[in-house]
Amino acid sequence: MTLATATRSTGPSPTVTDIIKAVKTSVADRRSFAEPYPHYLVDGLFPKHVADELADLPFAAPALDGVSGKRELHNDTRSYFDEANMGRFPVMADVAEALQTPEVIALFSKAFDAPLDNTYLRLEYAQDIDGFWLEPHTDLGVKKFTCLIYLSQGPGHELLGTDIYASKEQHFGTSPFIRNAAMIFVPGANTWHGFEKRPITGVRKSVILNYVTPDWRAREQLSFPDQIIRT
Repeated sequence: MTLATATRSTGPSPTVTDIIKAVKTSVADRRSFAEPYPHYLVDGLFPKHVADELADLPFAAPALDGVSGKRELHNDTRSYFDEANMGRFPVMADVAEALQTPEVIALFSKAFDAPLDNTYLRLEYAQDIDGFWLEPHTDLGVKKFTCLIYLSQGPGHELLGTDIYASKEQHFGTSPFIRNAAMIFVPGANTWHGFEKRPITGVRKSVILNYVTPDWRAREQLSFPDQIIRT
């Protein structure tokens, strides 16, 4: 398994190494669920100090202006682990580098039967305020792996997890929203998920981790647009 080029010629930093170790431990301890579709819950995905630093990044939460239901409705105010932001915030670069390594790619591929060959890493820093909601959707298409990593803490935030659906119309349950925990699934025709509108105190913060196919058009959103993943 190789990458097009190495992200650092001198080797991974200690933080990258720590992230890889934490991811491996977290995935090994995953909880698996068959209904309403295969999905997984993990805790402690990153080292604590990494999750805390991510939660405190100084991005301004985008205004909804009374419009919600799809994230793409606010594309002009979304934030990513892209070249510019990784240059500003080393923790973003460390996370992206760790998730691009052959070791983590192989782990995700085996543990979740994820088809990660010929994909690119995409990481979004999501911030949701009161009035936000997401209609049920599946992620089926150019997304080959989805991991929703929860960051924020505050009154009621434990109730702000991802809503899971048995069908587009049938709500099934809600994942627990705990800092540094995550919900993981491989997108398919039935992987319905979203966010029911409910009160949000402060800002609901999360990282949306996807591996996407070369058909992903917004290349500027990718962490390493010149490094395709091969398994």
